[in-house]
Amino acid sequence: MTRFNHVIVRRPGRSLAEGITSASELGRPIYERALEEHRDYVHALERCGVDITILSALEAYPDSCFVEDPAVITRCGAIITNPGAPSRNGEKAEIEPVIRRFFSDDQIARIEAPGTLEGGDVMMVGDHFFVGRSARTNEEGIRQFLDILNSWGLEGSEVPLRHVLHLKTGVNYIEDGNMLVSGEFINHSAFACYNKIVVPDEEAYGANCIWVNGTVIVAKGYPAVLRAVQELGYETIVVDTSEFRKVDGGLSCLSLRF
Repeated sequence: MTRFNHVIVRRPGRSLAEGITSASELGRPIYERALEEHRDYVHALERCGVDITILSALEAYPDSCFVEDPAVITRCGAIITNPGAPSRNGEKAEIEPVIRRFFSDDQIARIEAPGTLEGGDVMMVGDHFFVGRSARTNEEGIRQFLDILNSWGLEGSEVPLRHVLHLKTGVNYIEDGNMLVSGEFINHSAFACYNKIVVPDEEAYGANCIWVNGTVIVAKGYPAVLRAVQELGYETIVVDTSEFRKVDGGLSCLSLRF
């Protein structure tokens, strides 16, 4: 089973209110509340026994607190992605020096244009990586990603997306063969061999949970998800991410865990 020793997070900036959103009806994020939620998120991770690197806010990149997207980290090395959202593409240059604190040159690979890939489309299940083909991650990006994995003795497979922004918007692996699924992923053949915990439509956002060293962090306000995870025997920590939801962000987006 995976064990995480390190986590990288980035504080949100005041520019978070200008982040990309598909949910304008929720309103703009309130910076002070977002900072409080981020502090609570970091405290939850600390309780899971990881060493945390906290990066300063990048006001030039409103979405840059979502550090999961410009890099993917495996047990063999790190892949600097090529984000498909133009306003986020520059984040890859900001995350690479941080990645270099933990990995040598021969452990770092890159997705190159015209390939695009964002980490939110990548779900690690042991040594297999499911990667969603989305509006942000294209066929060429997936081809390069799978080639890199194969060169490291790892493997992966493509999952075309129909409705959600990123793969992990709707499906998340919480170890022990258990997978939270919602919407288009409930009956998806790629996940047929896992114990699927079906998330009701009204709690679809809550499907984005993260497993960290035996504990599952669950978003606040999704009681059916919380109950289902607890019934599987996991320790749980609840964290409010409502300000980040306003700009299409969730629990997994806010950290790189390795």
